[in-house]
Amino acid sequence: MPKLLTTASVLMCPHGGTVQIASQNTVTKATTPVALATDTFTIVGCPFFLGVPPHPCVRVEWQVTTQKVTIDGNAALNEASVGLCMAVDNAPQGTVLITSTQMKVDGL
Repeated sequence: MPKLLTTASVLMCPHGGTVQIASQNTVTKATTPVALATDTFTIVGCPFFLGVPPHPCVRVEWQVTTQKVTIDGNAALNEASVGLCMAVDNAPQGTVLITSTQMKVDGL
C-alpha cells in the first residue's frame, strides 16, 4: 500500500527543480502535515529554459490522488499520486518525481 505524502516529503520536477509544499492542514504524521491535493506545490530551481519564452516548471497540478483518504473533504496524496509539473503559461512539463516520504502511514 502506498505511503502518504507529508510536507516533509521530497518531490522534484523532471528537470531537477525542488517542490516546496505549503499546507494549512492540521492533520499531521510525525509533526508534519499530511499533503493534500488542494495544498500549494511551488517548484523552485527548475533549469528548463528550452525555447522562447523559457518554460521552467513553477507548480504541480495533481491528476490522481488517493481513492479513499480525505481530510476535511480534500483528497490526500500518496506515493501513487500523479502530478503534472506546469510552466507559468500552463504548459505541462512532465510528471512530478516523488523521491522520499514518511514510512509509517499507508493510504489508498
